[in-house]
Amino acid sequence: MFGLNIDFALVLVLLCAAGIVIWLFDLVFLAKGRQQRHAALKARYPAYATAGSDDEKAYQQALPDVLREPVIIETAKSFLPVLLIVLVLRSFLVEPFQIPSSSMEPTLEIGDYILVNKFTYGVRLPVLGTKVIEMGEPARGDVMVFFPPNDHRYFIKRVIGLPGDTIEYRNKVLYINGRQATQTLQMALRTEILATEQLGDVSHTIRKYPARLADNFAVTVPEGHYFMMGDNRDNSSDSRVWGFVPESNIVGRAFAVWMHWERLFSIPSFDRVGMIR
Repeated sequence: MFGLNIDFALVLVLLCAAGIVIWLFDLVFLAKGRQQRHAALKARYPAYATAGSDDEKAYQQALPDVLREPVIIETAKSFLPVLLIVLVLRSFLVEPFQIPSSSMEPTLEIGDYILVNKFTYGVRLPVLGTKVIEMGEPARGDVMVFFPPNDHRYFIKRVIGLPGDTIEYRNKVLYINGRQATQTLQMALRTEILATEQLGDVSHTIRKYPARLADNFAVTVPEGHYFMMGDNRDNSSDSRVWGFVPESNIVGRAFAVWMHWERLFSIPSFDRVGMIR
């Protein structure tokens, strides 16, 4: 789950729409008046194009006032291109997020700033989320950003179950379609265990707490849905709590950490920069 769940895409769309409306209003109603005043200025100083003439000096002095746009028009025209570029980048290419919880530790830590590929699983319209171009489908082991069922907050978890898979969890070990996901012990303490889990071609680290009881279950993933789990297996609100994630709720695939900044008054660190496994 992400700390600030502001819908930036919606904010950007509204700002861009406002900018376009202001630009069109100027084009239709105000620009013609400036053109007429400019033409009148040229007629008033017929020698405006003659360098060094009195007409040229008077023309150049009066020109800024004649062509000056209202502040709101000037501001909208200045910011609209930037907003459009940001909207396109965030909606169709790459979007940044910040990790506020420990549910994906040790893969992702609180304060990690990550980049999410928005087109890996298909190009979607901003705000609406409607897929308009097919690109690919989530793969087992991907770290994915999405909206849980009946929740408008961004979550990030690992893809465990694909449509049609049977997922079992027994004694804190995954079984996918009857086959055990191999776990190799990295570190065992009295309070926690770190292990390397193999999901197909993806090898990643998970964390477990021996003192917590195993949450055993068996489910079959329906078509068009995905089963998600956090790498911090005993400290994650995921598909074990709120169910399967529909394909329409997918946001994108997290692929890199670009900065770590845990608190506002702490110093940003780049020690964790790298690709997400």
